Amino acid sequence: MDSHCSASRLVLVAFFLVCFFAGDSSATRPAGFSYTRHRGRCTPQYWSSRREAWPRMVPERSTVEKMFGVMVAKERWRSDLTLVESTARNDEEGNAYGALLKQGIAALLNSYARRSFSYAPWEVKTMLIQAMISEPAARRQAQQFAAANVACV
Repeated sequence: MDSHCSASRLVLVAFFLVCFFAGDSSATRPAGFSYTRHRGRCTPQYWSSRREAWPRMVPERSTVEKMFGVMVAKERWRSDLTLVESTARNDEEGNAYGALLKQGIAALLNSYARRSFSYAPWEVKTMLIQAMISEPAARRQAQQFAAANVACV
């Protein structure tokens, strides 16, 4: 009887330890307390680091003009701005069009490289072009792309 009681206690302690160590460690930190930057496998930061080969359909030295069209590129960006330069930009804070470009290119890369990504390549291109209509539309679309990029595996 005594060994049965100690075995059940051992199982109970092991269960609590597993629950403790398997829990989400970010839940114990207060929000906004420490600066963290998401560097998942689908973010613009990841793609700009060149840790993974870019899909052949989207060469990193290709320009925004070639990928999204002359009118889109001339309206907001340099005509010779490359895709890898766009993913490495740091001007998205307060710049809806900069955020749209950065997150849109990451979404385009993910649509080619990740089978489970939320959008098809043609959808990413269409949504980016449609979002160029206004700053609020660009901001909303950039947020949607960012959410899809972070949720990607």
